[in-house]
Amino acid sequence: MSTALALDHAGVAARDLAPLAAAYERLGFTLTPVARQSGRRAPDLPVEPYGTGNRCAFLLHGYIELIAVLDPARFDNGLNAWLARYAGLHIVALAMEDEAANLDRLRRAGVPIPGVAYLERPVEPGGPVARFARLPLPDAPEGRLQLIRHLTPELVWQDRWMTHANGAVALESVVLAAAEPAETAARLSRLAGLPVRPDPLGGFRLTLPGAAGVAGPRSPAMPTTLRVLPPAAVPRLFPGVLPPASPSIVGMTVRTADGAAAARRVLAGLPVVETPDGPMVPPDLAGGAALVFTG
Repeated sequence: MSTALALDHAGVAARDLAPLAAAYERLGFTLTPVARQSGRRAPDLPVEPYGTGNRCAFLLHGYIELIAVLDPARFDNGLNAWLARYAGLHIVALAMEDEAANLDRLRRAGVPIPGVAYLERPVEPGGPVARFARLPLPDAPEGRLQLIRHLTPELVWQDRWMTHANGAVALESVVLAAAEPAETAARLSRLAGLPVRPDPLGGFRLTLPGAAGVAGPRSPAMPTTLRVLPPAAVPRLFPGVLPPASPSIVGMTVRTADGAAAARRVLAGLPVVETPDGPMVPPDLAGGAALVFTG
């Protein structure tokens, strides 16, 4: 299939990985060990170690990536340029089944993608290497907007990393803000190969249809969404939150298995904000991202 199918992951970027990881562990997420990334700067170049590394919270459906520069002497794959704007959400990755078909679709639409961008990392120090096929949208001002297919999903979605004290089971939606929502929505529509529709808060909404197994080996077929809102509408969804820039990726909603009951227990004592969808962790406690737990 030559369209995006689901939200695969959202990536939160920081200059220092340790405090970012500590913040997400405080929110009840189980994280993978630190993994240093490698890849090809261009499709015809050899694999080289990158300066970036991550830890991830793998869910039944999708995951949250925490990423930082671990070695400033090496290629940072654009991370420092993002962090010069703000610390927070800078990556939206959409699951695909066929990178060749999607590359062909994007090229026919006039998107100048040189080829499939491969990335790899050990799942833990000395462990097996997970590999990914990616189609990043070139020069997207929102951050890294990309399609992704996991070539070794069984290596990263392991049971030991998928049980979270907060009850999180799925990355359900990601919210972007843009002074010109139509421009950002058009980029996302072009990347996904899917139409956008008006959002009730203004701006646009893109619904990804879902398919079993595309956002994790046991992920259910469930719709997930991208929302592009004008900056003034963001506080209506995330009370008290202002976009860090325009355009930017502002926040995300994570579905829980128990109506956010476990999340509320974990978050006790923190200044969470109640929203119609569930408790929201403010950006200063979640690495710059507004994070809502829903049921």
